[in-house]
Amino acid sequence: MDHATDLWPCMSTAWFSKALLPWYREHQRPLPWRTGRLPYPIWLSEVILQQTRVDQGLAYWHRFVERYPTVQDLAQASEDEVLRLWQGLGYYSRARNLRTAARQVVEVHGGRFPADIAALRELKGVGDYTAAAIGSIAFGLVEPVVDGNVYRVLARVFGIATPVDSTAGRKAFRALAARLIDEDHPGDHNQAVMELGALVCTPRAPRCGDCPLALRCMARRMERTGELPVKAGKPKVRTRHFNFLHITTPKGIYLEKRTGRDIWQGLYQLPLIESDQAPTLKRFGILLQQQLGAGWTIVRRHGPVKHVLSHQHIVALFWEVRPPKGYRKPKVWSLTGADTLDGHALPRLIERYLVSVRP
Repeated sequence: MDHATDLWPCMSTAWFSKALLPWYREHQRPLPWRTGRLPYPIWLSEVILQQTRVDQGLAYWHRFVERYPTVQDLAQASEDEVLRLWQGLGYYSRARNLRTAARQVVEVHGGRFPADIAALRELKGVGDYTAAAIGSIAFGLVEPVVDGNVYRVLARVFGIATPVDSTAGRKAFRALAARLIDEDHPGDHNQAVMELGALVCTPRAPRCGDCPLALRCMARRMERTGELPVKAGKPKVRTRHFNFLHITTPKGIYLEKRTGRDIWQGLYQLPLIESDQAPTLKRFGILLQQQLGAGWTIVRRHGPVKHVLSHQHIVALFWEVRPPKGYRKPKVWSLTGADTLDGHALPRLIERYLVSVRP
């Protein structure tokens, strides 16, 4: 049983920020959105860095700021333009939400981010964490952030074994984070906890000797840093089998746009036939006939290629095929020439394949 949470109401917490803030001001990374405390670049960084490492996301942040210097510029962009710029980052709903939220800021708030947590949460794709980050860093609002880094730091420092992915855990960690926050410097405090988790209190091989909180750390005293934080369980992973049709014509290749509430929504792909398992050559010929009619010629198969997403594993086969003479393509297919292909937002899986077979 975890008794640490019972002690929080009577604990003095001032030591936490007093130890952490000087460390942060000396060791923080010189990230570009930290200068000026402007809400637009801060918001961009928070959305881009969801499920993305800083070293990968930094280039995308620069790309967006250069292409869309203001929230008004982003609000005027088309969805295809934003998705194309986002290509390779994954979790494409973030890009669609980014554009929608920019339009909300312009249309509802006159082009200015609201300095209010509730109003920030109303922006598309902005949850408790992102609202707290923008509110505290840009506007000095006393609102704690709780992300994976924060969970890890608090679980270890205070020796908390409550699962971070449980309802009780989320509630308890947020309450603790709220007690710890420095009301005079909420933005620096929030960034300091996250920075400590990113640079020192890492998931594996934490650098406890460099930690400003080491003398108070319960996990270090109990030799439990490898056990904390605790997670209740891992999400189930679904395996899907994608068969992509590479149909080459003198004028280019055929693409189709993904619609519906599924992965890669709004992106373009080669025409797809999904199957229950990876088909043999004979079985794929049958699938091709069942879905698109008789007379198709299978030229070559590429793959399989495994593409790993957070909750799905895609096993992809790429089939070079020729349609029968006089074939009338489905309306959802569009012919795309080599000179216009770069203007389409493609899943990284498709992009890598097309690069690999480019003459």
